[in-house]
Amino acid sequence: MSKITEIKRVYRHRRIRKQMVGTPERPRLCLHRSLKNISASIIDDTARKVLMGMSTLAKDLRTQLKSGGNIKAAAVLGEAFGKEAIAKGYRKVAFDRGGYMYHGRVKAFADAARKAGLEF
Repeated sequence: MSKITEIKRVYRHRRIRKQMVGTPERPRLCLHRSLKNISASIIDDTARKVLMGMSTLAKDLRTQLKSGGNIKAAAVLGEAFGKEAIAKGYRKVAFDRGGYMYHGRVKAFADAARKAGLEF
């Protein structure tokens, strides 16, 4: 990824974050992707706390995945993340795609998380 592409993504993310705030009733689901891995966190911005987080680097997910940076890994992470979030009591979230375009790995994660029961 070129430096200009990353700078444009950061600007998009800042523009999105001006309006999106995670509250205790509807926390923010923040997604970050790199070339090799994907990570997601549920954040309460009013209390400035990370409520839960998961990545393709987790031991239980690494055994299922050959690579952590592809669409299959994003779908597996979305499913596992959705199940754990619901088990901890977070059903409604605000999806923060982090300035990334909504396709590929980001879309696969979102669809799998919705399928697991998260609402956004």
